[in-house]
Amino acid sequence: MSETILHPDGRVELTPEAHDEIKASPLFNEDLAPVLVAHRNWTTYNYAALWISMAHCIPTYMMASGLIAAGMNWWQALFTILLGNTIVLAPILLNSHPGTKYGIPFPVFARAAYGTMGSNLPALMRAIVACGWFGIQAWIGGQALQTFFAAFIPGWATLLGGPIGGHTPTEWLSFLIFWGMNMLIIYRGMDLLRMVENWAAPYVLVMTALLLGWILYQAGGIGFLLKEPGKFNTFSDFWPVFIPSLTGMIGFWATLSLNMPDFTRFGKSQREQVIGQTVALPTTMVVFAAMGILITSAAVVVFPNMPHADAWDPVKLVGQFSQPVVVAISMFTVVVATLSVNIAANVVSPANDFANAFPKLISFRTGGLITGIIGILMQPWKLLADPSAYIFDWLVGYSGGLGSIAGVLIADYWIVRKKRLVLGDLYRPSGAYAGWNFRGIIATLLGCFFAWIGLIIPSLRVLYDYAWFVGFGVAFVVHWALMKFLPPAEITADGREPV
Repeated sequence: MSETILHPDGRVELTPEAHDEIKASPLFNEDLAPVLVAHRNWTTYNYAALWISMAHCIPTYMMASGLIAAGMNWWQALFTILLGNTIVLAPILLNSHPGTKYGIPFPVFARAAYGTMGSNLPALMRAIVACGWFGIQAWIGGQALQTFFAAFIPGWATLLGGPIGGHTPTEWLSFLIFWGMNMLIIYRGMDLLRMVENWAAPYVLVMTALLLGWILYQAGGIGFLLKEPGKFNTFSDFWPVFIPSLTGMIGFWATLSLNMPDFTRFGKSQREQVIGQTVALPTTMVVFAAMGILITSAAVVVFPNMPHADAWDPVKLVGQFSQPVVVAISMFTVVVATLSVNIAANVVSPANDFANAFPKLISFRTGGLITGIIGILMQPWKLLADPSAYIFDWLVGYSGGLGSIAGVLIADYWIVRKKRLVLGDLYRPSGAYAGWNFRGIIATLLGCFFAWIGLIIPSLRVLYDYAWFVGFGVAFVVHWALMKFLPPAEITADGREPV
């Protein structure tokens, strides 16, 4: 008798008896449990709103600045952003499928390829990157709150004294207030998150469009950036900058390309999550980056005494405005945008990942708190100090590791297992996926090795420039080969597959 129920639309869930049986497992807690089909209620709009909210963030707005600083003109920068996000959409959709089909989050999905214990390797690799991103976004949100308070409280910047560690006490206080807002929403759970994303998406888009219209009117046109020719006269000059830039763009969402099951497990159907993500991700990233270029170009005309580097930072740009109400509305928009992306992109996944390591000790809420603490310890104010280092070191570097994990997951689910998983055994310490799958571990380590070897051996630097592609390709091929020629027992027998 099967322990799973296969619905006509292809979604799978455990029978009530099987669900009750796995509750006693040390690999189970309620936050990691497979979502019942009756509770999978996210629609196309929910997924579109999720991506619009996540794409409408300050790093997206500032993304073009790093590319233009590297020598690209405006259309080359936007093309690179569009191509990178179109490429990364493929692994995002491929890894979204098992979430919707089985109702499982990312770390549980990873148990199939890596083993119930081995899944902690990709989960914790993903979690550490998310902690860094969480800190970056929390610092940006804190800066927005700092500007917000300064608009209404005279002398706010120095109200609590002079700088400590390079920043004033009120900056640190604003950072901690924003940090606490993130923790509060995580404490309330995924339903509140969905509501925040649903209204944040249109609000931020409308407010940014209003800012764009106002500043273009003040500037009397689009400004200088759209007339700049760029520094590359030949294709051979452009290519060495284009490739690491493209890798950085892919790295921007390489995190979500792994853990989208954390969200798609709530999907009403495969069609709803696919359409919502496909429509929203590439278009929103390009549109919001284009808004950033236009606003910055006009801002240099409107505020000629402002340093060009500050014009790319909307928090510093809005600080130039003299009307407190304008500053307050603008900074509230930045806070909403940053809060919505930070929780969805940088807290949900590591919260689940840390819970996966110790299911009976760490809940989703506790995992979120751990994420927040590590995010502070990673000193995000230093990661944001240099835009070029942000793209070419931070984004490119970690993309190689996450690409390696994506290669293993996609090869395992789509090629080796042909989209068939033993759902109950993902939660059993003695089931088909028990322990460590050394094949996935070896494939991931080799993918990381070849993606990062260019940092050590200068003659192989080109591999690092292609870090995500190299990590993905090596891990994909190695995992497929090891699973084919040294298959584990459940692949050889294949007799326990219920669907």
